Amino acid sequence: MNDSDAYTRGKAMAEATNPGIEDALAVRYDAILPGFSSSMMEVAFGHYYTREGLDDKTRYLATVAALAALGGQTGPQLKVHIKNALRSGASQREVAEVINQMALYGGFPAMINALNAAIEVFEAEAAA
Repeated sequence: MNDSDAYTRGKAMAEATNPGIEDALAVRYDAILPGFSSSMMEVAFGHYYTREGLDDKTRYLATVAALAALGGQTGPQLKVHIKNALRSGASQREVAEVINQMALYGGFPAMINALNAAIEVFEAEAAA
């Protein structure tokens, strides 16, 4: 475990939208890549997601946009960040509009795949 300020900030932010995320990452990846889970908390969340300048909702919508534009190979991460965007105050319409905009940058197939991922998240959230 890392004791840095970035780790502490990152873990708090990650846990706010994804309770248990560090433990889940540790179970999945730390055996083959020791320290991966704490590095994600420190670097991705602690140094990037907690920077000043953007609110959480905007940062997660930007992440959804990037993952949508990258295409279908990002599906699992896209679903996680769609949930994060919703939990940070984004509406389903805002998520859908951000994904739709990415048709111009990632192409229509990438946008449709991302929209299908969003629909799956929306339906799962409604059923929960």
